[in-house]
This record gives sequence, structure tokens and C-alpha cells, in this order.
Amino acid sequence: MNKEPNHQLAAVMAEAGASNKGLAKRVREVAQRHGEHLGTTHVAVQRWLDGSGIQRQTAAFVAEALSDKLRRRITPKDLGFPGVPSTPVSAVRTSYAGSLTETLKTLDGLTHQRPEDSSSDEAPLPDDDVHSAALSWLVSRPDGVPIDAPATRRVSMRDVAAIRTAAGFFMQLDFQFGGGHAHKAFRHYFREDVLPLLGASYSAKVGEALFKAASEMSQLLAWSAYDSGNHALSDRYMMSTLRLTQVVGDRTMGARILTNMSHQANYLGQAPRALMLARASVEGGKAGSTPRAMALFSAHEARALSSAQDHKGAARAMNEAERFFERADSADDPEWLSYMDEAELIGEFCHCFRDLGQGPEAVRFAERAVALTDPKYARTLGFCRMVLAQSQLLNGDLEEAVTTAGLAVEAGDALQSARFQRYVGDFQREVSVHAENPVVQQFNGHVQDAMKRMDDE
Repeated sequence: MNKEPNHQLAAVMAEAGASNKGLAKRVREVAQRHGEHLGTTHVAVQRWLDGSGIQRQTAAFVAEALSDKLRRRITPKDLGFPGVPSTPVSAVRTSYAGSLTETLKTLDGLTHQRPEDSSSDEAPLPDDDVHSAALSWLVSRPDGVPIDAPATRRVSMRDVAAIRTAAGFFMQLDFQFGGGHAHKAFRHYFREDVLPLLGASYSAKVGEALFKAASEMSQLLAWSAYDSGNHALSDRYMMSTLRLTQVVGDRTMGARILTNMSHQANYLGQAPRALMLARASVEGGKAGSTPRAMALFSAHEARALSSAQDHKGAARAMNEAERFFERADSADDPEWLSYMDEAELIGEFCHCFRDLGQGPEAVRFAERAVALTDPKYARTLGFCRMVLAQSQLLNGDLEEAVTTAGLAVEAGDALQSARFQRYVGDFQREVSVHAENPVVQQFNGHVQDAMKRMDDE
């Protein structure tokens, strides 16, 4: 059977000004960078141009080599290698990327992964990689926007505004219905409408705004994967998003990513990692963050210290968060920080007091958090109600605790969140010592009914 020439590969090589020998040399260098040895020569390149097949890994190296040359993202599909499957999450690099090209390649690979496809063999990021990433970001200097990229499309502020509008829409979906609800739409939009713009042409002003908007969207993907329960996928999104903030030196967003990583580590019971990341966010955010942002970062340091049962340290961090929040209206905040209001701060504090075992204070703060939280933040309201129930249980008020937990479950919207489902499961285990009590039996029945309704809907 006659093979069809690979016109796509030829076109990209022509755009890059790459000869057969030149491309072969670059492919060997990329492979060596990844710890692999390839004997690629100009003969192999000609075979690809003539339409011969190519190994999956080699195709990825060819795409990376041409991405480096053109200073924009090139995928194997762009080169006429459509049969190359996407990389599984566990195979995606975990170290802090050395270049923008590597970062964009990793993000593109991640957008092909679905949170529901998680498996038990996908390991979390090693501590060494997390510590190295935090340190690399803390001491980094901005890469600078690559404004001289040879691209045909010119990005404008209108494009950036579209990304920010989409990010706001996706964030509201996440808050109201949970991370699993719209992750597919997140991924598709980011892969098809955001990543290509980063390799296009733009002015320095537009480029800075573009990278900030892209980081905002990327962190939403990380957070929604976390809320869906796929921690391996979330880890890798967060690591890559942290590196993306380095391009324009967006210290506030970078510190927010470290805070999110701390939040996830805390949720997974990794207290030392949670504390290290929270402190890195506080230190890294100091240079250019608003008081409202610093209140957020300090509150999460308090969360980590509470999990570690450091009562004195947690009290200090909560006091710092309060002092920062008192000045929250003294500076212009980025739009993504608008959710950080008094209800959010009080909600973080009620988690702290619960984890410290301080029942009366936990109840007082949780009641305030429930009263203050806007119902549009359905998941947050659900969390606060469950913390209130756990806090009431700490005080020995079983029936009141079960009633509160029942209200959280009956609200329904938060059930799409894997994290909320765990809050409910944790509470069920805590009251299991009262399994014969009618109110507990009734509550367990309500949970089962609510989960069935969610499946039907």
C-alpha cells in the first residue's frame, strides 16, 4: 500500500527552518534531556516525511524539539502523528519544569486526563519534588513574556477578557455544583482556547495579562480535579500552574497555588507538607500581595498548624490573618480573590478550632460562618454546616449535631463534591458509636436517599 507524504510535518519543519539533519540533532538532544538515548538521523526524518510510522515517545520528542525551535506549543497531532495516545497521569513529569515549553507540554498532556479515571497506582508527588518546586518558585525571577514568537495570530485584550469571563463562569459552577460537574468543559476550553494563545503573538502588556488569566484558568482545573478526588491529577496541575505564574512573576497567584497545595495536603493528612507549603505561600506572597490575599495565606497556615496540634502557632496565624483582613479593603484585589470575604475567613477558623478540639469556639465560629455564607457558594455552605455538626458533637450535643448535618445533606448541591461526601462520611463514622439511636439511623437513611437522588439526577 502506498504511503501518503506527511505534509503537516513538512509544513512545521519549513516554518521552523529545520532541515532533516537539524531536526534529527534536536530530537537526539531532547531525548538526552529526558534521560533517553536515540540514534535518530536525517534518514529517519525523511522516512517520517514520506509517511512512515513513528514510535509514541519519539513523536513526543519531535514535537518538543519543534516547540523549542518555534517557541510555541506543538503536539504530535500537529505533526501528522494523530495516532499517538495521550500520556497517563502517572507518566506526566512531576518535577518543576525548567522552561515554558516543558510547562505547556505538561499542561496539554494533563488536559487529556479525566478526574474519574484515577487509579490506585497513580502516586502522589514525592516530598522532594514538592519541596524543590516551592524553593524554586520562592527564589525565581520572572521569565518574561515571549513577545517575539513567530506566530500568525495576534492576541488582544479582548481575548484575555474572554478567558477571564470564562474563568468566572467556571468558578461559579465549581462553587455551586462541585469540581466534577464541569471539569470536561474546563479541560476542553483550556486546551483548545487558552493554550494556543500562549504560543501566539502579543504585546508585552497583553502577554502579561494573558499569562495571568491562563494561570487563573489552570488553577481552576487543579482545584476541580482535587474536589473530584483525583489527587494525582490535581498535584500535577498545581505544580505546572505554579511554574506558569513564574513567566510574569505573578507572586500572588503563585502563593495562592502553594496555599491550594497546602489545603490538599492537609485534607490528605500530610501535616508536615501542608505546613511547609502554607509557610512558603506566606513568605512568597509578602512581596506583592494585597492584605486580603495575605489573610487567605495566613488562614491556611493556621489550618496546617491546627492539624499539627500546634495550639500556640495556630492562634498566632489566626491573629495574623485577622490583622491582614482588617485592612482588606485598602488595596485593589485581583478578581479571583472576591470569594475571600468575612464568611470565608470565619469558615477557615471554624475548621481550625474543630481540629484543635476546642468545641465551644468551633461552634461559635461555625455558626457565624453558616450565617454569613452566601447560598451561591453551596459547597462552602455545606462544609461549614458539616463542621458545625462535628463541633456540636464535640460538645456532646448529638441530636443537634445530627439535625445540622441533615440540613447540609438535604441541601443537595454540595454532594457533587468528593470532598463534601468525605465530610459526611467522617461524620457518619463519628456518630457510629450511637448507631442504635433513632436520630442517627434516620440520618443515615437520609444520606442514602440523597446519594440515590444524585445518581438519578
